Amino acid sequence: MNEGTTYSGFVALVGKPNVGKSTLVNSMLGVKIAPISPKPQTTRKRVRGIHTEGNRQIVFVDTPGWHEAADAMSEYMIRQITEALAEVNVVLWLVDLRHPPTHEDELVARALRPLKGQVPIFLVGNKADAAKYPESALQAYAELLPGLETRMISAQNERDAKALRDEVLALLPEGPFFFPEDYAKGDQTPEEWAAEIVREEAMKRLKEEIPYSIATKTEEFELRDNGMFYIQVNIYVERENHKPILIGAGGRMLREIGAAARKQLEVFLAHKVYLDLQVKVYPNWRKDPEALRELGYH
Repeated sequence: MNEGTTYSGFVALVGKPNVGKSTLVNSMLGVKIAPISPKPQTTRKRVRGIHTEGNRQIVFVDTPGWHEAADAMSEYMIRQITEALAEVNVVLWLVDLRHPPTHEDELVARALRPLKGQVPIFLVGNKADAAKYPESALQAYAELLPGLETRMISAQNERDAKALRDEVLALLPEGPFFFPEDYAKGDQTPEEWAAEIVREEAMKRLKEEIPYSIATKTEEFELRDNGMFYIQVNIYVERENHKPILIGAGGRMLREIGAAARKQLEVFLAHKVYLDLQVKVYPNWRKDPEALRELGYH
């Protein structure tokens, strides 16, 4: 452990769905700890990423996108955000500069208002490289909560991500490290990560409502004598007629999901992986608080 004074703190990334929060936290850490896909609401629970540099340690908290709660699942996601904000030292509010503010952005601004003046809040305009009028867009967002520090970045640009990370490092309060210096970059277990990778790959390929009605849970995770990990992940859908869509004609969709997930897991685990995917029906799990707990949303 570093001798002398240390600095540490929690840094929450908040914003409406699909503005690049997970992409930014992955870029700032230099490794992937949060699932990403083009679909909004890919992130369902807060994920912590740890960056230690010298005598300073940031615990990034990637949160779900803020949206109107419509069922037990979305209520859970909103709680994940509010709980993250309750323990935060710095807030990074991400917005998409390609589009004007929406009602969901107003909800985020309303949630952050009590924190203004209490902790540093950065309004971070993302996708600046793809926006037609980035300065005008950032000004429109700034009017939702005046007086914030503003930055414009591309979350996929490593230089932008590092510059923002360095600014945050300088703002950390004095305090002990929350994690050992040699701790892994993320706080998810390998079992949780396996389930999230499978869900990410499924969300990339499925259309309309189905991506949002699936849940994944790792049932077996074992390093066997042949040096290969055996991982069984259940993919749950809400309706019987969703099951053949997820499996695909001749099992093609499920094989594509499995092959892509296995490739990621083999890099993550540095071992060969046998990935066994099972598709099961769990009716209306998003509306059932007990089902949410059973599937790991607690």
